[in-house]
Amino acid sequence: MQPSSPIQVFDAIRALAFVGDLSMGQPIDHSARTAWLASHLAAAAGCDEAVQGHAACASLLRWSGCTANAPEFSDLLGDDVGGRRTMLATASARAAADFAGSISPLAEIHCEVSGDIARTLGMPAAVELPLRHMFETFDGQGKPLGLEAARIPLEVFIVTVAGDLEIFSRVHGLNNALRYIAERADARYPAFLVDAAHRHAVDWLHMLEQGASTEPMPVPTALQDITAPLELIADVIDLKLPWMTGYSRRVAEAAQRGAAAMGLEPAQQQRIYRAGLIHGIGRASVPNGVWDSPGVRSEADAERLRLVPYWTERAARRIDTLRAEAEIASFVDERLDGSGFFRGVKGAAIDAEGRVLAAAAHWVSLNTARPGKPALAQAEAVAALRAEGDAGRLDAQAIAALTGHPASAAAASPADASALLSGREVEVLGRISLGESNKEAARSLGISPSTVRAHLENIFRKLGCTTRAAATLKALTLGLL
Repeated sequence: MQPSSPIQVFDAIRALAFVGDLSMGQPIDHSARTAWLASHLAAAAGCDEAVQGHAACASLLRWSGCTANAPEFSDLLGDDVGGRRTMLATASARAAADFAGSISPLAEIHCEVSGDIARTLGMPAAVELPLRHMFETFDGQGKPLGLEAARIPLEVFIVTVAGDLEIFSRVHGLNNALRYIAERADARYPAFLVDAAHRHAVDWLHMLEQGASTEPMPVPTALQDITAPLELIADVIDLKLPWMTGYSRRVAEAAQRGAAAMGLEPAQQQRIYRAGLIHGIGRASVPNGVWDSPGVRSEADAERLRLVPYWTERAARRIDTLRAEAEIASFVDERLDGSGFFRGVKGAAIDAEGRVLAAAAHWVSLNTARPGKPALAQAEAVAALRAEGDAGRLDAQAIAALTGHPASAAAASPADASALLSGREVEVLGRISLGESNKEAARSLGISPSTVRAHLENIFRKLGCTTRAAATLKALTLGLL
């Protein structure tokens, strides 16, 4: 198993914010603008600097759990990205409440995963707890628990007001935004926060239009020396599609092996590995229905797919410590003959790092089963990859490095992690993480559905989870999958 690739925890938070914004159909600066508004709203409401910082961090991580329930949103709405964009922009307080009432299980998944992400990142309880209750409301009608107002962290209300102000003002205009927020006073959030927003909204939004949210955000002192594994970003990205569980890690590991076999410098190998981990950020912008379709359904869908590496580069390059990796990742779908995307460049315009990553990503794709398209057998995958080289689309040297050095067996999990689950429980979770139902997992493993259910109960208890998405993420983090 590739050693962990650490980045500063605040950079990890910002990367997760980009993934969340794309998943929710928002501009990639939505969470940053919301965080800025939340910190200023907290200050205007008389909260101290600690609360201001907690509200800002919770704003950036607010949508970090949305890849986890994308399959359910896709089933419910057809278009998980467009549907959630519409949901957030719904101005009618009654319509928004009615919709929220229909998605309680989805809210549970989202809140558990975002809370677990915060805990994995080492966030204080004042950030983690708001994320676990982000859809609770002042009137006690929220989700997932319907908590009364006194039991809901204040940061929840601050972030929600800030988020509504950011979205409504952008979509409906400032005056309408203030009216819509006022209609939700003492229902969705307390009136005193609405009053503070009314007093300052004009100035705040003017400052945002002048670029206030793009200025370096003060990093809370407690976070300055903390790092987080970049692999966590990869795992969160992959939660969007169950059949892609562990996909970004496999691309990163294949790319690193290929780079090593080609004799690239250790620093290049590390950059390529990290680029592989983040190369799928842009996938969040494309609805699950498009990814799950065995073929491209329309020109609009094709354009969305072509823009995936563009969104990856656009988002990740805003983080200085990932700028080089973002550039490499943006070449993942380019081809030497100019037939790739999003730039359509060819030949010498694609450097060695980009060539290796492109070949590695295609290699992993050939070896990954997806709806309506089984994974190729090893010999077939090798032949298909080499055909791409013969046709002049992928780099022949990178292909030789990948196919001449097959992946070694997965390294054993650390003893303390592997001791958590039995071998059979790992097998069950492995099937469930790929989106299989209890019956499908039972059929795959040759056991009864009731046995699968019993194993899942044990898995959830041992991992401290209540949803399959949260169990998948925790198992990936621990190296169990």
